[in-house]
Amino acid sequence: MFSASVRSIFVALIVSALGVQAMKSISLKVTGPDAVAGVENLKVVTTVTNTGDETLKILNDPRSALSKLPANKFSITDTKGAHPKFNGIKAKYSPETAATLGGYTVLAPGASIDVAHNLADAYNFTGSGEGAYDFEADNLFYVVKDNGKVETLYANEAQSHTARVTGNLAVARSLPNSGLTKRASFVGCTAARQTLLNTAAASAQSYASSSLSYVKSISTGTTRYTTWFGTYTSSRYSTVLSHYTKISGNTFSSYTFDCTCTDSSYAYVYPGTFGRVYLCNAFWNAPNTGTDSKAGTIIHESSHFTANGGTDDYAYGQTAAKSLATSNPARAILNADSHEYFTENNPSLA
Repeated sequence: MFSASVRSIFVALIVSALGVQAMKSISLKVTGPDAVAGVENLKVVTTVTNTGDETLKILNDPRSALSKLPANKFSITDTKGAHPKFNGIKAKYSPETAATLGGYTVLAPGASIDVAHNLADAYNFTGSGEGAYDFEADNLFYVVKDNGKVETLYANEAQSHTARVTGNLAVARSLPNSGLTKRASFVGCTAARQTLLNTAAASAQSYASSSLSYVKSISTGTTRYTTWFGTYTSSRYSTVLSHYTKISGNTFSSYTFDCTCTDSSYAYVYPGTFGRVYLCNAFWNAPNTGTDSKAGTIIHESSHFTANGGTDDYAYGQTAAKSLATSNPARAILNADSHEYFTENNPSLA
């Protein structure tokens, strides 16, 4: 039997141990000018601070405040509830793959990082007009744990910013439309990467053709169809058929492939700039075909083009895409990864 004094010490040690358990916590703040004349001057800074007591590895997700890529990472609203039009990038991204590539920012307890964002690269205010806007950054982050697994972490403190926007409300990007010539164009691609892209483009063409043939051959929900697009309805089926008809009509070997991206994503496109695909770090480690492949990535990105149906990124990864098909088929038929996984069909489904 322990004495009363020993028991007290034992209890105190347990309480002390519980009190020093590591806590993950971050805050998020948006700052910038109070007013700007011309959207070209609309630049804000996001500050991410580790407010916990554990060093964090936070992924540089394109949709997060840690990335400079012009993805749709801000909620922007004026006093009447109007929003500017998003005209930035849509990317294929895998948190798990990015973690293996070291695509994260390390923040010690109490440390902060500031990231500047040029909002003119992602938003067009012409339709919503001049006025005061509230800028709120997405507060979802992905954190890499010590065992390499990825978990979500929401900022428990988030401060938005208000600014008045007047004058010029949109900036034209100086990105050329590829125009689709007879042969692929390459920007910043080594000879070795050009070879890989030519192979991937040919495989993507085969993928697109076989996917269209399959979709045309069904008139009810098959295992393959329902796994990625959910319960079969004629209306949703027509949307999927339309997407694959357009995608299969593309000539991927005449796309413009830009290899200058150094982000940990797979790839991204500007949906309105048809035929130009930016390849990022994860792309080069992917197999040519199969799950999350180079050829599949080309299908994913081509589905984003407005001319091909303009899919979005509602879910990333096979697990999330399958869940989306079950919970929200209306979004699954508009999800880029769902199109990619249906096309790759790995493991094979009938």
